[in-house]
Amino acid sequence: MNIEATLKEAMTIDGALGVSLVDYESGMTLGALGGGPHLDLEVAGAGNTEVVRAKQRTLKSINVDDRIEDILITLGKQYHLIRPLTSTRGSLFLYLALDRERSNLALARHNLKRLESSLEI
Repeated sequence: MNIEATLKEAMTIDGALGVSLVDYESGMTLGALGGGPHLDLEVAGAGNTEVVRAKQRTLKSINVDDRIEDILITLGKQYHLIRPLTSTRGSLFLYLALDRERSNLALARHNLKRLESSLEI
């Protein structure tokens, strides 16, 4: 599945507010759907780049030899899921913002994992 199809599929996840594919080396968003005036996916992608980098540095500094499966940021009204891609080369992550009242976090995580495996870059 290409980037556009993957993002469209991600937006069908219950409670999805916006989704993007981001390169965390450059901070550039490669594609995005959803968002809006209260969720700028370009800005969120760049900011979440720092989250991924910080967590990777922390794991390295404490000698944890493992990979990040996903990062969850819980807000009062939203969940923000960051999923670094392991099935592709490069430094990419999927970022999904969810409405807490309309989403199922476990199912959303499962769906992002499934989408990652079918994404072709």
